[in-house]
Amino acid sequence: MNPSPAIRKVFQGVASRPQMFRMFDRHLQRPNRWEDDAMPLYAGEWFEIGEAEHDYMFEILPPLWIRGSMFAMREFLTGSVTSVFFALRIDEAIRYFHGYCDLADQSSVETMRLAIIERESPPVRAMTRAERLEHIWSTTADDYRGYAGERWPEASRGKRTLMIYGGKGGAVLKLLEDLSDDEIAAKLPVQLRHLPSPIAA
Repeated sequence: MNPSPAIRKVFQGVASRPQMFRMFDRHLQRPNRWEDDAMPLYAGEWFEIGEAEHDYMFEILPPLWIRGSMFAMREFLTGSVTSVFFALRIDEAIRYFHGYCDLADQSSVETMRLAIIERESPPVRAMTRAERLEHIWSTTADDYRGYAGERWPEASRGKRTLMIYGGKGGAVLKLLEDLSDDEIAAKLPVQLRHLPSPIAA
């Protein structure tokens, strides 16, 4: 199911309210939804939201806790993973973010806060291949994304799939991780297609 313990940005830009709610459960369609441990799927995911969306989420329920400019949702998504909302000063502006933190790890919230600040501090006009794939997954309609089932080789089962336009051959189902650079570019909005990859330190 592509578990990833790494802290990762899953959407480029500021998510609208409908996008925010949709990304709260990006893995809704996964097989064995009620049987597997979903914590590795969600823990570490983050994206930017607007001030209005941040304030709206603060007012839905009393937070589990408030720590300075951060608060955690009282309702857990899975296991010890819950939504944490951040209001962070980056480059002299206050920006707002949502992240899934595993509260069983006492350092997870601070680790995420620092990771967001580092990733979003100037210069930020770049996207890694992983961020491009996550953005494509986040913005693709449910009808055009899914998970490899029994018809796929055993090693591919459970991995994320995407329907892409295959030219004269029509639509083709392909593993998300196997998209070529050209296929990735075709799936991204025009303003994101030519962003460079970050230069490794």
